[in-house]
Amino acid sequence: MASGVKPRVKAPKSAAAGEVVTIKTLISHKMESGQRKDKEGNLIPRSIINRFTCDFNGQNVIDVELFPAISTNPYFEFEATIPEAGDMKFTWYDDDGSVYEDSKSIQVG
Repeated sequence: MASGVKPRVKAPKSAAAGEVVTIKTLISHKMESGQRKDKEGNLIPRSIINRFTCDFNGQNVIDVELFPAISTNPYFEFEATIPEAGDMKFTWYDDDGSVYEDSKSIQVG
C-alpha cells in the first residue's frame, strides 16, 4: 500500500427499506498524472487510483473508471437505494496494484 493513502466513507448507519441515501467517499491520494516533470526535468511516473467500486450485499452499486485528469484526493458522492439491511463495500484500485477497501453496515428499521 502506498504511504499516506487513506479512504474515508460517510454513509448512514440506518435507513428505511427502499430509502434512497447519499454516500460520500474520499481517498487521500496524490493522483500523479504521469505528465509532470520533476526539478531535473524527468517525467514523474503516473500513479493514480484508476477504478472505484461500491457493492451492497454483493450487488454492484457503482463502478467508475478514473483517468489522469482526476484531481488529488478523489471524492465521490452518489445515491443508493437501500432495499434491506446489509453491508456496503467500497474498493479503490491503484495503478501500483494496491487495493484499498472500506465497508459500512446499514441497518433497516
